[in-house]
Amino acid sequence: MLHRRTLISASAVAAAAIALPRVFAQAKLEKTKVSIAVGGKAAFYYLPLTISEQLGYFKAEGLEVEISDFAGGARALQAVVGGSADVCSGAYEHTINLQAKNQFFQAFVLQGRAPQIAVGVSTKNMAGYTGIQDLKGKKIGVSAPGSSTNMVANLVLSRGGLKASDVSYIGVGVAAGALTALRSGQIDAISNTDPVMTMLEQKGDVKIISDTRTLKGTQQVFGGPMPAACLYAPIDFIQKNPNTCQALANAIVHGLKWLQTAGPGDIIKTVPETYLLGDRALYLASFDKVRESIATDGLVPADGPKTALTAIASFDTAVKAEKIDLLKTYTNDFARRAKDRFKA
Repeated sequence: MLHRRTLISASAVAAAAIALPRVFAQAKLEKTKVSIAVGGKAAFYYLPLTISEQLGYFKAEGLEVEISDFAGGARALQAVVGGSADVCSGAYEHTINLQAKNQFFQAFVLQGRAPQIAVGVSTKNMAGYTGIQDLKGKKIGVSAPGSSTNMVANLVLSRGGLKASDVSYIGVGVAAGALTALRSGQIDAISNTDPVMTMLEQKGDVKIISDTRTLKGTQQVFGGPMPAACLYAPIDFIQKNPNTCQALANAIVHGLKWLQTAGPGDIIKTVPETYLLGDRALYLASFDKVRESIATDGLVPADGPKTALTAIASFDTAVKAEKIDLLKTYTNDFARRAKDRFKA
């Protein structure tokens, strides 16, 4: 009997010895200090990032996160490429554009399942607007040249028979500067995110000509599901810091879970006052409009990457669809584990 008990104990110890390293490996972060670059943090496009930060979800994962805010996604990406930031909170399609330049970056947790970008023409500067051709020679405001807002504007132009070179793009950010640029007549049209677009729309400053703030609108513009905001990083960084990336994914998915049941009052209490752009009611109206476009579980939809590639290749000759390996542009491994962890 004693011998059998000893055997059982030995088996239990052996099992524990096999299991423990895996548990410790998950808990031990390769990096506890992580810098994230984001292009326009005040936009709803990046609300999950703000929620996870404000509610302490990164800290709960043992992370000390420093978030640097830039005028647009293209500039945030430059920070990561240049080495001044570890991870980018940006648009998924940048991973495709980068691979076309032989730079391999990978999205590892999704924040948005629609781009949340609307394109509108100024009711003041373009009162007689009849179609896309009217934009030829005009100034279009985007968050920053090369950003996701720029990409959507390019797509809209191409479907109307215009090239990017037929217009002038001006970086206006995603906050008060964007409102001012449009209202003061500095730009003739604008491609931007909420709350900016709803604020312009409700005040009658713009006429919306393309809208991806809803899942239905995204389907109409892109012809399929379009992954949007995500956390992405160089593949090398992800391979060297899997536990850190898992912690980041956990924090974002935790934030997504909170957002599924949060009421308008909860949002107002959580985001910084400056995000409201001086109009609480319009901010909440904007949130209602984009709510369904926020990711629910951090997973990139199966058909999403192909939709993005088809859209980009349709107007960007530098991106050859047949040369892009979409499986290298994203992974759902981290989000899947995070989803399992935060199941109700």
